[in-house]
Amino acid sequence: MICVVPGGAISQVRITEFCPDPYLHDDADEYIVLSGNGPLDGITVSDGKSGFRFPPGSTLMGECTVARNGTAFIQSHGQPPDYEWQDTSPSIPDVISTKTLRMANTNDVLMLYENGQLVQQVAWPADVRPREGQVHFLEGDVWDPRPLMLGQSHFSPAEFHDVTVTAFVSPDCSDEVFGMAIGNASKEILLNVYEFSNPSMADALTGARARGVGVQVLVEGGPVGGIGQEEKTALWQVNRSGIPVYAMVSTKTIPAPYRYNHAKYVVIDRQNVLIASENFKYSGFAAEGTTGNRGWGVILGDPATAAYFASVFQTDMSGPSVVPYPGEPGKNETPSTEQHTVEFTPRTFEGATVRPVLAPDTSTQITDLINSAEQTIDIEEAYITNETRFTLNPYLSAAINASRRGVHVRVLLDSYWFNVDGKNDNDEMVALINHIAAAEHLPLEARCAELRTNQIEKIHNKGVIVDGKRVLVSSINWNSNSPNFNREAGVIIDHPGVAGYFSAVFEDDWNPSVTSPVTETDYLKIAVALLVVAALLVYWYYRRRR
Repeated sequence: MICVVPGGAISQVRITEFCPDPYLHDDADEYIVLSGNGPLDGITVSDGKSGFRFPPGSTLMGECTVARNGTAFIQSHGQPPDYEWQDTSPSIPDVISTKTLRMANTNDVLMLYENGQLVQQVAWPADVRPREGQVHFLEGDVWDPRPLMLGQSHFSPAEFHDVTVTAFVSPDCSDEVFGMAIGNASKEILLNVYEFSNPSMADALTGARARGVGVQVLVEGGPVGGIGQEEKTALWQVNRSGIPVYAMVSTKTIPAPYRYNHAKYVVIDRQNVLIASENFKYSGFAAEGTTGNRGWGVILGDPATAAYFASVFQTDMSGPSVVPYPGEPGKNETPSTEQHTVEFTPRTFEGATVRPVLAPDTSTQITDLINSAEQTIDIEEAYITNETRFTLNPYLSAAINASRRGVHVRVLLDSYWFNVDGKNDNDEMVALINHIAAAEHLPLEARCAELRTNQIEKIHNKGVIVDGKRVLVSSINWNSNSPNFNREAGVIIDHPGVAGYFSAVFEDDWNPSVTSPVTETDYLKIAVALLVVAALLVYWYYRRRR
């Protein structure tokens, strides 16, 4: 809650962030952030029992962080706070404490006073719902508009204009585009990806390093199933060339900031950004003429957009959870031998408007995109999972609501065996969506992809096209974890040419597809069932004769 001082004035200084329950023992690294501009001489922060004020002459310009234990804060965050209220380091200025402030984990209050007048108060669990590792932050006048865990970034929405976009798809031309992008690098490559096992992509990076390009690589340190031998080998080869490789992992005392570092992007020379739905494996970046996943990707030519993603990369690299990863020699990944007929080649478009979509920072923009639809929404996803048995996935819910106002919605999901063999996966989701459409007479249809016709291994895409004008290219899966707790990266591109390119790919995938996977008739089971029925009839007849 924000209180107004008598006379109607509002203090220029606010508590905008705090963490009462961090990960270190005894919560030694708890902290408070104040934001605003002006002198701090009259500012006091208290929990009603203890608190602190600032040394005479202190001034706030932007924001400052005040930690209980500055040394512990450095251990957690990799950088010192502006002040500490326990004197643990001579290099960190001290605030003036009255007793020793300690924020309780589950039930407490923070109050900010200016010249003795209460101007702000935040209480928990009344105003925020605390849990271990959660950072509480103020956006406008709202506390915690989304979950924010320790170490996660807090990027704001951004928009960039007059961007050159090269659109491409996997498996048709992704390998070609990646090779071209890395081959054109002259100064710097910043690469962040969930999984990296493609030896050809590793060779492209080592080739760039050999001609003097500075390269850094960041991967997920604990992907589902662990880092496989083929990825260990690729990263060992990259490391051996002099390229530093890092992994985002949990330590013994501090969990990684994201459940998974699931992004797939490359910043090149601070001029271009490659963003894709696919991991850097042969399945995502297939050798020319061979099969692989259906995925979407773009290269964005714009220094401002590149600077934004370079900042994301540097932020993700800065935490204590990022450690060097050596890899180890072993077996290389081998490409598929199954053929794929190339239908789509890269195309370049000028003058696009681009909005980065980061998870968890700005992933709500996907809902906004869907809500903006007036005529059509085409959705191509690896899978969709609902929040609970009775609650739809929020993105799916927004799409269905769009169909209720007359927007034509099509949903295409993967039909690879691990996405349809279970009791609650893509074929059941397709059936549910089509049931809702039929029951409410909606312009809404869902299908499972027919993979064999298009010579595609599986649908691994995470894409949306709205009104044939705007398109989402991203790594964000439609589940509860990906948009809220993973590091993900994508972009919403406003350009009819780019949207038309991906619409053509979508139509190619949609047209041969079926509303549900075909189930072959099991004649043996039918024969056995008929024999059982016949035996029962004979037995019944025999009993009646007696």
